[in-house]
Formats: sequence, structure tokens, C-alpha cells
Amino acid sequence: MSEEELAPINEQDLKDLKERMKLIADADPSQYHNDFSLRRYLRAFKTTDAAFQAILKTNKWRESYGVARLSEMECGHLKNKARVLRHRDCIGRPVIYIPSKNHSTARDIDELTRFIVYNLEDACKRCFEEVTDRLCIVFDLAEFSTSCMDYQLVQNLIWLLSKHYPERLGVCLIINAPGIFSTMWPGIRVLLDDNTSKKVKFVSNEAELCQYLIPDILPTDM
Repeated sequence: MSEEELAPINEQDLKDLKERMKLIADADPSQYHNDFSLRRYLRAFKTTDAAFQAILKTNKWRESYGVARLSEMECGHLKNKARVLRHRDCIGRPVIYIPSKNHSTARDIDELTRFIVYNLEDACKRCFEEVTDRLCIVFDLAEFSTSCMDYQLVQNLIWLLSKHYPERLGVCLIINAPGIFSTMWPGIRVLLDDNTSKKVKFVSNEAELCQYLIPDILPTDM
């Protein structure tokens, strides 16, 4: 598959954002964002002012949410909910695999959301940013039923990606989707902006999947 197409940014805006962030990071190094991150925020929030405010909000959220400590969370009982795969997709993006059959609304939504953040953090750390700083998320709808549809978790994931992991999503693959999911998709689609919805790909067969990743990398033990 060809390389990702990234929307251009105004280099003067990047320079201005870097200068603003330098003042903040010089006083508190934990506030630092590298150039790749600054570019992502500019692409997502369009202006220097909006990107700067979004970064400050993310930094505050990361501290209050305890993101740096999530690696210590006990998540053995959640391991079948999502996994960052060992192998990458065809253009080098880390892959987060989510099997829908293991989900339901009978869960602790706060705990599960923290586990999703844990996986997002793990995947982001695996990015070779010089190659790509984006992720591939795979929703496997094999054995899907209406009881597996967790709208709140989907809403939380969309919120996280838009507010605190902007422009991290490269592609979202929906595989093995049964016909019944088509009745639920409109309710999810309205939550997505146009830029994000373009990244959602319904994959109907192995040949199509091979355009994005090698099928053999998907787990069979979840």
C-alpha cells in the first residue's frame, strides 16, 4: 500500500507553536511535545491558537488521568478486550486489535477505558515517527451480536482520539462485519467528523485486507 498522505501545515504556524511550547517546556519539561506531535495538533486543530490550547488541555488531562502510571495497572482480566500486536501493518503502523465478541455493556466502563488508553499509549510508543506516527486499529466483528455493541466505549475511544491523540489514527479496519452491524453503523458514523470517517474501511475479504496488513498477524487466541 502506498505511503500515507498527510495534510500540509503552515510552517510559520509550526514555528510559532514551537516558540510558545518552548516557553512552557523550559519551565516544566514534562510539557514538552516534539515536532511530530506539534504537527499532528496543527493538522487536527488548524490554527496555532487552537493547537496550543489543545496541547495544554492534553497535558493537563494526562497528569490528572495518571497516564504515566497506566503501565502499572493490573489488566490481566482485560487482555481479551484489546491487544497491540507484535507485527505492524503494511506501511509500518502499530496495530491495535479489538475483538468485538469479547465486549458487552456488562463491564466497568472507567476501567475498560483506562485499558484502552493503556493500549493507545503502548501503540504510540512503538511508532517509528520518522516513518509514520499513526496507528492502525482493527475491529474484528466475527461472532458479533447486538449484546457486543458497547456504544459508550466507542464514544470514549472517539473522544480520546479527537482530543488527546489527534491525527494518531491512520486507518480503522472493520473486518468480518455481519449484516446486522449495518443497522448500528449510522449511529456511530454521526459521531465521527469527515476526516475520521474517511479513515474507516469496511474490509469484506482477505484480498482487501492484504492491502493493509498480512492476515496472519491477527491473533487467534482471543
